[in-house]
Amino acid sequence: AMLVKEAGVMVPFRLLAFWLLGFAMVFASGCAGKTGTAQPPGLSDARPATDQTPASAPSARPETPSDEPLDPFAEAYGDAGEEYDPWEPVNANIFEFNLKVDRYVLKPVAKGYDFILPDVVQVGVSNIFSNLRFAPRFLNNVFQGKLKGAGIEVGRFLINSTVGLAGFFDLATKVNLVTPEEDLGQTLGFYGVKPGPYLVVPFLPPFTVRDFAGYVGDVFLNPINWLVIPIIEVDGVPSAIAHKNRMTTSIIQLGSRVGEIINERSRNLQKYQGVEEATLDLYTAVRNAYLQKRAQAVRE
Repeated sequence: AMLVKEAGVMVPFRLLAFWLLGFAMVFASGCAGKTGTAQPPGLSDARPATDQTPASAPSARPETPSDEPLDPFAEAYGDAGEEYDPWEPVNANIFEFNLKVDRYVLKPVAKGYDFILPDVVQVGVSNIFSNLRFAPRFLNNVFQGKLKGAGIEVGRFLINSTVGLAGFFDLATKVNLVTPEEDLGQTLGFYGVKPGPYLVVPFLPPFTVRDFAGYVGDVFLNPINWLVIPIIEVDGVPSAIAHKNRMTTSIIQLGSRVGEIINERSRNLQKYQGVEEATLDLYTAVRNAYLQKRAQAVRE
């Protein structure tokens, strides 16, 4: 794998690309059971699913003069009611591709998975993956000065990792120890970084330019990717799996991401089917719901 070394940090980009590809294919995520709201492919941003009512038809989008280069942040939407989608033709085509991948590959596999594993196991698996993402959530609470939220995240991690058997049981929620999840995209928004254009990428959930940058940044904030299953190598810093065993790291990272994808898709089979059948313009509905959800998350 090609390595780039800068300031003592070596990043195997091939492995990082594989990991991101697998992880970001998660179309429906969170700790809720099958009663949660399904989200079409591309709607989830690796956060728990929440009820979303598709927004009305998009408002008029700002136009960029043809003789000036596009500034991705110049006309970013200012609130949940506006959309900034200057790349809509390309985004829509990629969205359709993602739908086909879901329809012909992911959904059939998820149906078999759902037939084999009971609901309680699927919920537990989802809880474990959520528990493993504790560090980025904690750090982003700290970055935003939300010390109460950071403390709750620590409490949730300690309870679920011990009494909850490595996070399989979300006992912290049972005792009402909950707080909104924070990510680096929200942190950037908290400090005034504009969302930028709406962005759809193959195999990935939807983003804005700001949220995509934050998504990648959260990978670096998770110490598992440094100290346990290293896809980010730092000179002199040991890891549970030696840096030289890159093939092993690749297999574990990609395998875990694929497992999470299938598990979350299985938990939302019926709900997602209902959303797809009930929505005429799925692209617009997903885009508007995502932008509203992210704008609300930043405000909170």
